[in-house]
Amino acid sequence: MPELRLDPIQKRWVIIATERQNRRTWFDKELTLPGTQICPFCTGNEALTPPEILAHRSSGISNDSSWTLRVIPNKFPALQIEGTGDRRADGIYDRMNGIGAHEVVIESTNHVQHMADMPLDQVASIFEVYRLRLADLMKDPRFKYVMIFKNHGSDAGASIAHPHTQIIATPVTPKTVSLELDSAREHFHHKERCIFCDIMDEELSHGERLVYMSDHFVALCPYASRFPYEVIVLPRTHAHDYSVAPDHIVRDLAHTMQVVLAKLRMAVNDPPFNYLFHTSPNPTHARRRANYWDTLAFDWHWHVEVLPRLTKTAGFEWGSGFYINPTPPELAADNLRRAKVNV
Repeated sequence: MPELRLDPIQKRWVIIATERQNRRTWFDKELTLPGTQICPFCTGNEALTPPEILAHRSSGISNDSSWTLRVIPNKFPALQIEGTGDRRADGIYDRMNGIGAHEVVIESTNHVQHMADMPLDQVASIFEVYRLRLADLMKDPRFKYVMIFKNHGSDAGASIAHPHTQIIATPVTPKTVSLELDSAREHFHHKERCIFCDIMDEELSHGERLVYMSDHFVALCPYASRFPYEVIVLPRTHAHDYSVAPDHIVRDLAHTMQVVLAKLRMAVNDPPFNYLFHTSPNPTHARRRANYWDTLAFDWHWHVEVLPRLTKTAGFEWGSGFYINPTPPELAADNLRRAKVNV
């Protein structure tokens, strides 16, 4: 079983998952060898994947080839679904069992289709499945957090080219998310306002970092962007939990993400990127601090971060925690606004 270990200085959990050493034998070949390799995510190769959790298909037969979208367990999971956390001391250290969930959303039967080129109905279905799996995994009181993320391109960590997203449920709240949650909570306690709503109001007052605005979403290049052309997508109306987003919001998010990704492709030549959801932690987790999430619905604001991988993180960044961004977000936003796309 994988194991989580806590760094006592950084207060950061690390997943030790030896089972994933073997994943290169299945995944990495496709990005490094000619296109004759068998893709386990392509139609007709369903037997190469674990049995599906969920699928959209024309027939009623599980694991056959009539699907348009599938959700499967990751064959080499970072965390395992069975067991309990069992947090315990290890001398001065802390460790716990690596329980969780690790799923893959296979977004399309088309092996090389970019999300910006998919029909809107297909992208909306993908984002509806995100919502469905998030809601289902949050019913498990062992899990504190569920992370939805997409890696596009080998430089962004994609080990298979076929369009897919991953979902990982963890028994702890990731440190990056925890810092955001604490900042949002502190801001609310001081000002009785959502910090993300305040940021949107500030950004929309002048618009120099605005990338795109739909009926329900705003896409911005953050004031302190870590990466060139980094974008954050926020619901214009305050909302803290993506798992309860109504259908029209999910569909508009799908369209907004298509526009943002198409603009990135046009402006900077289809860069490798990650996108990831920062949504509500699981308020029903079995072990939680009393009253800690009492203002969560008011102080937290779910969002999607889009992180193009145009620069390399090197020694200074790793050692200091600083990010060096050579492209001002104002310039990036201007270039993205000017990028004409047909989505």
